[in-house]
Amino acid sequence: MTDTQRAQLWATSPVFDEETRREARAALANREECALRFGSELQFGTGGLRGILGVGTNRMNPYTVARATTGLARYLQRAGGRAVAIAYDSRHGSRAFALVAAGVLARYGLTAFLFPALMPTPVLSFAVRERGAAAGVMITASHNPAEYNGYKVYGPDGCQITDAAAAAITSEIDAVRYDQLAWLCPEEARAADRLRDMPESVYADYLQRTLACRLTPLAHAPLRVCYTPLNGAGLVQVLDAFRLMPGVTVSTVPEQTSPDGDFPTCPQPNPELPAALSLAIQTAKRTDSDLVIATDPDSDRIGVAAKAANGRYEILTGNEIGLLLLQAVLQARAQNGTLPSHAEVVKTIVTSDLAFPIAAEYGVTVRQTLTGFKYIGEEIGRLEALGHEERFLFGFEESCGYLAGTHVRDKDGVMAAVLVCEMAQRAAARGLSLTALRDALYARFGFVGTRLLSYTGSGADPAAGMRLQMERLRAHPPRMLAGEPVGAVLDYLPGRDGLPPSDVLVFRCARGKAIVRPSGTEPKVKVYLSAPGANATEAAATLDAMQADTVRWFPDAMP
Repeated sequence: MTDTQRAQLWATSPVFDEETRREARAALANREECALRFGSELQFGTGGLRGILGVGTNRMNPYTVARATTGLARYLQRAGGRAVAIAYDSRHGSRAFALVAAGVLARYGLTAFLFPALMPTPVLSFAVRERGAAAGVMITASHNPAEYNGYKVYGPDGCQITDAAAAAITSEIDAVRYDQLAWLCPEEARAADRLRDMPESVYADYLQRTLACRLTPLAHAPLRVCYTPLNGAGLVQVLDAFRLMPGVTVSTVPEQTSPDGDFPTCPQPNPELPAALSLAIQTAKRTDSDLVIATDPDSDRIGVAAKAANGRYEILTGNEIGLLLLQAVLQARAQNGTLPSHAEVVKTIVTSDLAFPIAAEYGVTVRQTLTGFKYIGEEIGRLEALGHEERFLFGFEESCGYLAGTHVRDKDGVMAAVLVCEMAQRAAARGLSLTALRDALYARFGFVGTRLLSYTGSGADPAAGMRLQMERLRAHPPRMLAGEPVGAVLDYLPGRDGLPPSDVLVFRCARGKAIVRPSGTEPKVKVYLSAPGANATEAAATLDAMQADTVRWFPDAMP
C-alpha cells in the first residue's frame, strides 16, 4: 500500500476511533505529513518497536501496538505459549498500551499478568522467568525523549527476543491487517480470567534476589546518596533497596521524583548524558551528598556522579562505572572466597577493553558479545544450559547497563544502584571516594579515553538513509584516522570472532580505534571512539582528531 492508501484506510475504517480518523484525514490533506506518518511501518526487531507517539503506521499508538501484539499472540499460539507478563513505565500512553496488549492477548486465549503500577524493565525480565511465562512485554522507550514510546518483547528466558524469534514474530505481524484489529477491554478480559494482576510476591522476590547480590562491604560506612528516577519508574524500587542497606542515607530530587511522561526538567532522560544529572548534582550540593545516582525512565540504566576530594562532583562515564563495578565484584568475590573456577565476565564489543587486564588479575575470562544486552543474557543462558550459571559474575556495556547475578537477564538499574552504593561504602571505609578509585584504576592499567558520536538520518525514511551510508563506508573504508594510516578494517557483517553476523565496522590505527554500527532502535549510526593516552588531555586531543574524520564519513547525516 502507498502512504495515501494507508492514510485513507485509517481515515475511514470503523476500527479506528473518531479522533484517529480525524487526524488521518488531516494528514491526507498535507502531502508531507502523510508521507511522514504513513510512508512506512514501524519496524519490529529484537528491540521490539520504538517510535514517536501519534497517529500513523510508523507512529506508536494503540493500533500499531495492537497489530504487533496480534503478531506476537499468533506466534505464541504456534509455540504453545499460555501466559505473558506485561509491565510499563511512566511515558505517555504506557499504561493504555499495556492494556491494549493485554486485551489482544486475551482475545487470542492467552493470559496476561499485568503489573498494577509502574515497574522497571528488570523486574519484568525477572517476572517472566519467575512465573514461567511464554513471553514478556515492556511498554517503554527507555531513555528516548518524551515524544517517544516503545514496545519490547522478552522470551521465556527473560532475555529480549533473539533474531530468529523477532523474524518469526515479524512474519506474523506482516500478515495482520489494520482493519481486522480487535481486542477485549480490561473488564471483558478480567471477566474471562485472561487479565490478572501480577502477584505482589514477584516484586518481593525480585528485591530479595537483588539484595542477595550485594558485595558484603567491609564496613557499613555512612554514605549520603542523592537519587533521581528522572520522573520514571525507578523511585519505589530503588528506595526500597536503599532502605535495606545499613549506612545509606538518601535524598531525592523533588522536581524529578513523581512519574511524569513529559520529563519537564530533563528533555533527554538518558543517564549517559551529563545534562540528565545536572539537577541532581545541584540537589546533592545542597544536601552534601557523597554520591549522585540517576536511573532512566524504565530503570534499566544508571548514571553516577561522585564527589571528589576537591568537593566537586565528577560524572563517571558508562565505561568507568562498569570497570569500577567489575573490579569491585571480582575483588569482593576473591576476598569472600566465592570466586568460582572458570569464572566469566561478559561485555559488548564496543565496551572498554580495560576489562581484560582487570579480569586477568583474578584469573577470570572476559567474553565479548555483539552490542545489545540480550547477547549478555544469552551468554548467561549458555552457561545455564551447561549447568554452570554460577560462572557468570558480571556483565556490562558502555551505555550504562550492568548486571550481576543470573535471576535477571537484562541490564538492571536497581541492582546497579545497590552495587554502586556498596562499592562507595567499601571505598569510604578506606577513606577513598569513587573518583579516587577511578584514578587508581587508570594509574594501574593505563588511561583510555572514549567518546560516543551519533549521526542521525534525515528525510522520509531516515533509517534507509543510514543503511545506505553504512554500505558506502563498507565499500570505501577510510584510509586515515587521526592522522595515522588505518592498519586494520574489521567487518562483522559476515560474522567473526565466533559472533553472529552484524552490521559493524571497526577501524584501527596506531592512536586508537573507531567502531561504527547502526542503532537498533533509532535511525542513527553510532560511532564509538577509543584512544589511549598518558592522561585525559592527550586522549581528548586524539578523540577530537578522530571525531573530525568521522564527520566526513556521514555527509548526509545530522550530527
